[in-house]
Order: sequence, then structure tokens, then C-alpha cells
Amino acid sequence: MIQKQQSMTFSPYLELYNLVVPKDNMLRQINELVDFSFVYEELKERYCLDNGRNAIDPIRMFKYLLLKAIFELSDNDIVERSKYDMSFKYFLDMAPEDPVIDASSLTKFRTLRLKDSNLLDMLVGKTVEIALEKGIIKSKAIIVDATHTKARYNQKSPREILLDRSRKLRRAVYKADESLKAKFPVKNTSNVLEDEIDYCQKLIAVLEAEGGICELPKIKEPLNFLKETVADDLQQLRISEDQDAKVGHKSADSSFFGYKTHLAMTEERIITAAIVTTGEKNDGKQLQLLIEKSKATGMEIKSVIGDTAYSEKDNIVYAKTNNIELIAKLNPLITQGARKKEDEFQFNKDAGMYVCKAGHMATQKARTGKKGVNDNQKNTYYFNIEVCKRCPFKEGCYTEGAKSKTYSVSIKSSEHTEHIAFQESEYFKEKAKERYKIEAKNSELKHRHGYDVASSSGLVGMELQGAMTIFTVNLKRILKLMK
Repeated sequence: MIQKQQSMTFSPYLELYNLVVPKDNMLRQINELVDFSFVYEELKERYCLDNGRNAIDPIRMFKYLLLKAIFELSDNDIVERSKYDMSFKYFLDMAPEDPVIDASSLTKFRTLRLKDSNLLDMLVGKTVEIALEKGIIKSKAIIVDATHTKARYNQKSPREILLDRSRKLRRAVYKADESLKAKFPVKNTSNVLEDEIDYCQKLIAVLEAEGGICELPKIKEPLNFLKETVADDLQQLRISEDQDAKVGHKSADSSFFGYKTHLAMTEERIITAAIVTTGEKNDGKQLQLLIEKSKATGMEIKSVIGDTAYSEKDNIVYAKTNNIELIAKLNPLITQGARKKEDEFQFNKDAGMYVCKAGHMATQKARTGKKGVNDNQKNTYYFNIEVCKRCPFKEGCYTEGAKSKTYSVSIKSSEHTEHIAFQESEYFKEKAKERYKIEAKNSELKHRHGYDVASSSGLVGMELQGAMTIFTVNLKRILKLMK
């Protein structure tokens, strides 16, 4: 067993933790809440159990990555803080006097041990399991949405990335000591990548020679990010872009370059499923898999709440087949067509005809379009052309000289007809109000845990970032609800 590779912690100083890490400390609470032994089971196939040196305990390595997700720090900064922060050492199951790992070990752990593991589903499932055990999840509804994450390289040239990071570092330094400006190397003005790298290395050397100022957190963190970019990501910079990332659209006139994370969340704000895709993927196509993944965690699902992206016909049929209420409005093109509200005619159900804004009723109707293809067929209503010629509302409605005036309505499927009636009910409207909760969760992921920008390149790296971030926010939510 991998556990045997870890020696037990014996230290005369362990009692310090009871003095300096209070019971309400978040890291202490997470340690008491979660049995991390599941990490051994997940990673046992990636360790050699009878050859070579003893490995660093995989739980400890996993916890280092969890600390990165909680506090949004670089590898170097998380290791450095672990030297003196007693809550970190307690969380990592270290004795107060124990040495920390080398920061490069985290890169190896991510790329060698976590590669190809089904970490995202496993960690989400673990937190839902805890929430169900604690009786936190009581609802039988999930809310669905997608949040976008910009690619780390975001279609910038390698030089632009270095320029951006060195600029942030200089700004941080100027706020602390503007006199250092005179010691900085002359800014690079060429478009050659190697010249920009050379400038960044000189800038780093000047700051490290200053010593004390580099220990200020506001300077140390951007400095470490720049050092990581120059030293560790040089090869990736030469590639110049994230090969997996794709262009997606947030609206008709705004786009992003990166990834989407499709989420399902309970009304208690516990994420129950996540799917990471490239940025161009359609939200609605992920709904059925989100439901199946949520069920696999032990959730019972009676309702699904989402926006219009999830109300496509296949999803309506799936929901009905599985006895699930789909609280998602149909696209307005289905319910009212391409017309503006003020251009719509009213339907007289007794006469079975449409009535125009002036109160004139259609004289006849006919079905048009290809037979047997409901999606392409329409009911076309014909109005008396002589009346239209004299109508006070003819401007914008009747074209002068036209030989006919018609009003066409697409024939809706039975599924769409039923859903239209459902979305007009008070129950639907009340349930739909819960959707704001997932918008708030997306904001938390981005603004508190750095999920607005990918921390590495590639879909695998994005899934790892998603796994650790969602695991973190779910644990924090569980702790809050337990209080």
C-alpha cells in the first residue's frame, strides 16, 4: 500500500497546533470533514510499490494543490508559505519542524500522477457524497449553466504574454519603491521573443539583488509568476497559443478564446456535476450528461432549471421520458417567431383565425411547406386585400401594390405545445427564479478562485483546474451550511 511509504509523524512540537490553529480554522475543518484516503485508491496504479525511493505521500501532494485552489497562489508561493504558516503544516499532516517539498515536485505530480485520472467526476462525487451524508442536500432540483474560462495564452503572441506579466510586476514595484525604476534595465523595443525573454531575466535579476523588497507579497507573487513563465513555460510560449482552446460566443457581438465548464448545482448551491469542453460547444447538448452525472453521485432529480439554451426539443423529450420537469423557457423564435411583440396578431380560438391589430379577421387559412415535415410546415392566414388597402394601420403591415396579405405561424410539435403551456404556469415562473443562484456560483468560481483564466494549457490542464476549484468551493459551501 502507498500509505506505508509515508512514515508516521512523531514530534515533541505537535501540541503547538492546538495552540495556534483554532477549531474554527477552515483548513482544520476541512481536515476533520474529509477522509482523504480516497486519493490513495485513485492514484495507486500510478506508483511503484516495491521499487525506488519512497514517494512523497500522495495525499500531501494533493493537499498542496488544494491549497493552491483555495488561496490562488503559484507553486513557489504555496510551498514558501507552507514553511511558516502553521495552519498549512497542520493541513498537510506535517510536524512543525518538517521541511517542505521542492516546488517542482508539484509540476511532476500534476503531469505524471494526475494525468488521465478521472479526477473531476471523482472529486465532485466525493463532495456530493459528504453533503448527502450530512443531510445538507434536501432539494430534488438541479440548476444548470455554463461558465467560460479564457485560455492562458488567450491568442496573444509569446512576447505579449511576457510584456503583460513584466508590466504587472513593475507596477507592483513602483507602488512599493519608485526609486528602483532607475535600476531597471531598458525596456525591450524589438519584436524578437528572445530579446523580451532576456529583458525579463535582467528585470528578475535586479529585483532579486535587492533582497528585502522581493519578500513583500504584492511583489513576490507577480515576480514568481514571471519567473515561472520564463523558466518553466518557455517551450509553451514558443507554441504561442493553447492548441485545445477554441473561440466561443457569450453573445451575438462578444466572444472569448478558451473553454467552457458546464455545471449542475443543487438549490443549496452544491455543484453535482461538471463537464469541461472547448469554448465553442453548445450548452444544451450537455444537459442530459449533466443529469446522468448528477444521478451517479446519489442525487434524486425531479426538476432541472436552466435558460433557453437547454429547452431544445431533444431535452424536452428526454425530460418527459425520465419524469423530470424542465424549467427552461423555449426560444422566443419558437413561441412567437421572429416578430417583435408589437407586430404579433391575436388568435381567436372560437373562429380558429388570426385577427390583425385593426380588428380584421383572416378570411381563410392554408397549410404550407413540405408535407410530413412538421418543423418546416406553417399555417398561413389570408386577409381581405381591399380592407388592408384602406386600413389606418397599414404602414409597416401592408406593402402598397401587394396582391395579398398573409400572416404565417410555424406549426409546433406536440412537445413544444405542451411546454409552452407549462412555462405559462405560476409554478414554472416561481421555480425559474432559482436560476440566479448558479450565476452567483459562476462569479465565485471566477473572482475568488481564479477560474476566469486557465492556469495551464490544454483540455487536461483545464479539467484538473476545474476539479480542484469545484472541490474547494463545494467544501467551503458544506462547511458554511453545517454552521
